[in-house]
Amino acid sequence: MVFSISSSLRQLLKCCVCIILLASSSLANSKVVKSEHQKLCSTSFLPNSGTVNLRIDNDMFGGVGQDQGYTNGFLLSWVSPNLTNYRDDPCLPDILQWSNSFLNWIQPHGFDERNMTFGIGQTMYTPEEREKTELIEYDRPYAGALLASLGYHASRGDYLQTSQFRFGVVGPAAKAGPVQSQWHDIIGTDRFKGWDNQLRNEPVVQLIHERRWRMARADFSSRWSGDVIVHAGASLGNFATYANAGMEARFGYMLPNDFGTAPLRPAGENVSPIKTPPRSGWAGHLFVAVDGRWVLRDITLDGNTFRNSHSVQKQPFVADIGYGVAITRGKWRIALARYHRTREFKGQRDIPVYGTITIGRRF
Repeated sequence: MVFSISSSLRQLLKCCVCIILLASSSLANSKVVKSEHQKLCSTSFLPNSGTVNLRIDNDMFGGVGQDQGYTNGFLLSWVSPNLTNYRDDPCLPDILQWSNSFLNWIQPHGFDERNMTFGIGQTMYTPEEREKTELIEYDRPYAGALLASLGYHASRGDYLQTSQFRFGVVGPAAKAGPVQSQWHDIIGTDRFKGWDNQLRNEPVVQLIHERRWRMARADFSSRWSGDVIVHAGASLGNFATYANAGMEARFGYMLPNDFGTAPLRPAGENVSPIKTPPRSGWAGHLFVAVDGRWVLRDITLDGNTFRNSHSVQKQPFVADIGYGVAITRGKWRIALARYHRTREFKGQRDIPVYGTITIGRRF
């Protein structure tokens, strides 16, 4: 059977190609050593491996047969090598050096190690009943978001500070409905028929700030170890406004010295600086993470900011627990996780559950 690719999917694929080109630029900069600036990138005492990550979220991976709420999302991201600065470091593509000149106000300064990320992703949200074409007032709105992000990460010892600027659009322009419909056609599942009732087009911005501390690390042998990482942060913007705090515990073989594995938000990323070069052998660890949020605004529940739209009465406090396994071999890494969330709005029948697969490669 041959499936045609819709124009909306082609647009998303074009965005993904842009990120792959950024990764290629990073790879070229790390290999071609001609100028003094390129030598600085290649001979820095900091590891200079860039990384491309693809994360896919879906409630189909949750294992309980749900197809509702936060039902699907993806994030394709490029992670820079460790940098000397954000403005003119030769490890950064020119377009990111230019954009960073306008975002100095959110970039961390005075740290030992730093890197940045660029990503693009899509998230989609649906009510429980797929057959109804009319507005379902008692369930969450249909909503889709298409977001790009610039992130800045800096660490010193057992402390990490990260700031992320996300921007994009919510509404039909995000193309969530056509993408979901075509995916359901491919896997042989009935389409959701109420996308005409989705939130209206609205530009969205979100500023996320989070801090992480490695509170404990225990080495049981030269190869087996565990650690505990706590975090606290906040988000501000018309897409989402909240304060959050939580922790993560990990145990495994050749545990990486980064700042955690489980990003507890839809299409989230965890791309803190890694201090060690890629290993040729196998490594792996288990992880469990919890996060609690005081939610002041969630556009996917509260509806459009400046226009009338469908909305529901959200719960002010929401908690997540995630658990999974991460496996690394050489430059490749895969992480599998499952997330359980408390009910997000009044009248929600089921506790949301979804799973995620993240595949990454360092260059």
